[in-house]
Amino acid sequence: MLTYPHIDPVIIALGPLKVHWYGVMYLVAFLAAYWLGLRRAQAAGLDPAKMESIVFNGALGVLLGGRIGYVLFYSFDNFIANPLMLIRIWDGGMSFHGGLIGVMLAMWITARQLGWRYFRLMDFVAPLVPIGLGAGRLGNFINGELWGRPTDLPWGMLFPFVDAQPRHPSMLYEMLLEGVVLFTLVWWFSAKSRPMFAVSGLFALGYGLFRFLVEFVREPDAQLGFIAFDWLTMGMLLSLPLVLVGLVLLGLAYLRDRTPRAA
Repeated sequence: MLTYPHIDPVIIALGPLKVHWYGVMYLVAFLAAYWLGLRRAQAAGLDPAKMESIVFNGALGVLLGGRIGYVLFYSFDNFIANPLMLIRIWDGGMSFHGGLIGVMLAMWITARQLGWRYFRLMDFVAPLVPIGLGAGRLGNFINGELWGRPTDLPWGMLFPFVDAQPRHPSMLYEMLLEGVVLFTLVWWFSAKSRPMFAVSGLFALGYGLFRFLVEFVREPDAQLGFIAFDWLTMGMLLSLPLVLVGLVLLGLAYLRDRTPRAA
């Protein structure tokens, strides 16, 4: 059995100013996306100078969408009782699915600015995202949040601030699957020319499957619990559409690619 290594979520405090590990993970995510984008920009026919606006717009989408999504998907009753909680970001609470919607809207605006087709840009952006997802899950681990359900497996981890039962370190599972594995898969897949929709489809399918599976060992959100059948969680419900969308996009990509075009 492992024991959670308590890590101070604050890296440094200068009077009222506190630098949190979780915030640094977001910075790592945006810098990684920028650096990876620069590596692929020329091959994609993109002016590298445009990466700044892509990452800036994407960051706004992540932060606004992630917060709004969390409030709507996971804490709507509290929001109705106290609408100001929407801006209380220091209390925590971000949603990947909300952040994804925010990024999709931000990239729609960005594609218009660049004069690109929307899915051409989404296919370019998708491989830049998983490193940030992995960094975010590491931030969850450091914060001691989103722990898993009880387990008797050898790598079960004791979270003393939760209870005395070994639990799945589910945030580390997500860091591995959504970060390392998904990045490796999508980056490798996108290294060669693929039909439009394919890279976005693989990203959506991969994330949806990985998140759906991890939800079986992740403790449901306390304020929601299981939302149906004593096993379905909100994370599963929000991830299933991604699996379907991923399959549809991959199908469209390769069916469209094989359809004879008029000269």
